[in-house]
Amino acid sequence: MNIGSRIAFLRDQRGLTQEELASSLGISRAALSHYEKNRREPDTETLSKVADLFSVSIDYLVGRTESPNGKVDADVRQFLDEVELSDAELLERFALTIDGRKLTPDEARRFIAFVRAERAMN
Repeated sequence: MNIGSRIAFLRDQRGLTQEELASSLGISRAALSHYEKNRREPDTETLSKVADLFSVSIDYLVGRTESPNGKVDADVRQFLDEVELSDAELLERFALTIDGRKLTPDEARRFIAFVRAERAMN
């Protein structure tokens, strides 16, 4: 399920109309319709309001877990725990892109170095 499907599912479970839910969230019915049909994604503020209103986690809404109560599935948790990768692993596993173009290995290394330098300054 995607974000829109989950929002529609939760709304239906509560027996709310789009108009009622939209009003509760402080958005237009048209905006909610776009979210439910996956034409647009809600901003973080709206996503937080939806999660609070239905007492579910944002992880559930965005599909990171099938458990509405906030527990991340074991395979997702394992991935998150292992996400710290070396430069070589990043370059091997992921096609880093900017503006739709894959970075060359040299560009990717410079990008990683830039982020590290910026973090060191903060």
